[in-house]
Amino acid sequence: MAGTIRFAKREDVPMILEFIRALAQYEKLEHEVVATEAILEEWIFDKQKAEVLLLSEGDTPVGFALFFHNFSTFLGRAGVYLEDLFVLPEYRGKGYGKQLLQTLAAITVERGCGRLEWSCLDWNAPSIAFYKSLGAGAMDGWSTYRVTGETLNRLAGQ
Repeated sequence: MAGTIRFAKREDVPMILEFIRALAQYEKLEHEVVATEAILEEWIFDKQKAEVLLLSEGDTPVGFALFFHNFSTFLGRAGVYLEDLFVLPEYRGKGYGKQLLQTLAAITVERGCGRLEWSCLDWNAPSIAFYKSLGAGAMDGWSTYRVTGETLNRLAGQ
């Protein structure tokens, strides 16, 4: 069964936040969610720093993909970074995650971008198996580093 995919609109912000919270719960990271509807509206729609695809089964929103552009100096062109991909548990196994990734891959190609990439938690075996089944490969030899909060402020000299 194919779902319907469309770009999110401003009025979808409450649903986007619900999906973010559901994803955080799945990843056991609810305590890290500080996003609000106002923050999402500002950064997605006012500042246009990310884009969201919403997937629906009939009239029911069942999944989303949030992404943004990055840049590869080696390729000399932009890429697409998939920050979040989530399908509600009761709608999994219907091909919706694959449909979202195929749509995002098509957007990546249409925009002339050089790659589509994302991160996955090491313990998330079902997602890792799913990504590998699509031909995705892990970036062996690379680790992700991050600074946030007070550490970020300190690094910025504030």
